[in-house]
Amino acid sequence: MAVTDEAIEKIKAMIVSGELAPGDRLPPEKELSERLGLSRNSMREAVKALEVIRVLDVRRGDGTYVTSLEPHLLLEAISFVVDMHDDDSMLEIFAVRRMLESQATGLAATLGSDEEITALQDEVSGIDASVSIEELVEHDIRFHREIVAMAGNAYLASLIEHLSSQTVRARVWRGLTEGGAVDRTLSEHRAIADAIAQRDSALATSLATAHIAGVERWLRQAATA
Repeated sequence: MAVTDEAIEKIKAMIVSGELAPGDRLPPEKELSERLGLSRNSMREAVKALEVIRVLDVRRGDGTYVTSLEPHLLLEAISFVVDMHDDDSMLEIFAVRRMLESQATGLAATLGSDEEITALQDEVSGIDASVSIEELVEHDIRFHREIVAMAGNAYLASLIEHLSSQTVRARVWRGLTEGGAVDRTLSEHRAIADAIAQRDSALATSLATAHIAGVERWLRQAATA
């Protein structure tokens, strides 16, 4: 593993230094291993590892390329990690989401364009408690995604989105439906959208904090039930 780690670090250094840019093709395995002073086997293992985390794209019969390195690719694995964790870990993950998303919501009230705010208000006005769980999940994804996008930070947006996977969202909305809490949750969405529309950053931050904390509370109760 130490030799493979060294190979990973050397390939990463080539990318960080700009020697390899997004979209570039890596030199052939033999040439690259000789240049870096590493065995072809360790180089092969390093490429596999970097492919898994979407830094490299191995195209059979064509070669190995650096990916676009965009945030949604590099942070994609977080969703898998979130889905694999137990309820206690999920509560910790939601605490991280609460801290990040509440601040992003405050930024949305400051930085969001009029067009983005109108689209957000259209999103909340176009949904009610009579729709299916699947539609509620899709609404939830769109609602939170649109808010975080207004903050203008692609890494923050990807990180927050992947901290709450579709599997987790479906579980939460199913529980809210069974508990008769859908109307209340949707009214919280409307209140957050209204605060953003009023450009009230402090209120938007507070409402988002309380909203996500409520989901945390539900998860905690479900875990102990």
